[in-house]
Amino acid sequence: WDNADFSRGVGTTFYQEFSTLNTPKPPFVLDVEAKVRRYLRSSYSAVWTLKITWEKAPAYAARTDTRKTVTYQAVLTTDGFRSYILMLYQDGGMQWDYSRLPSTNVLIGYT
Repeated sequence: WDNADFSRGVGTTFYQEFSTLNTPKPPFVLDVEAKVRRYLRSSYSAVWTLKITWEKAPAYAARTDTRKTVTYQAVLTTDGFRSYILMLYQDGGMQWDYSRLPSTNVLIGYT
């Protein structure tokens, strides 16, 4: 989530919240549930999901180069007991040139 730089007016960030406790689930939430079930081989029924999208985000420091952008998402979801995050990247993965970032000890994902 770090090092995206929107200071030059390139790219955007937006989010969408899905509260699905006792309500019909939209296709996006059904897809998230299917992914959790498939990857973790467990039953899962989401009651809340948050999708955050960074669209055409330039890497920090955008003041020097806004041509190389990337689109990625974080999807947080919970059934009220267990919580998961899906990190989704555009085809081809993260395209930023990490050698141009202020710090080169880059990690994609979370710990």
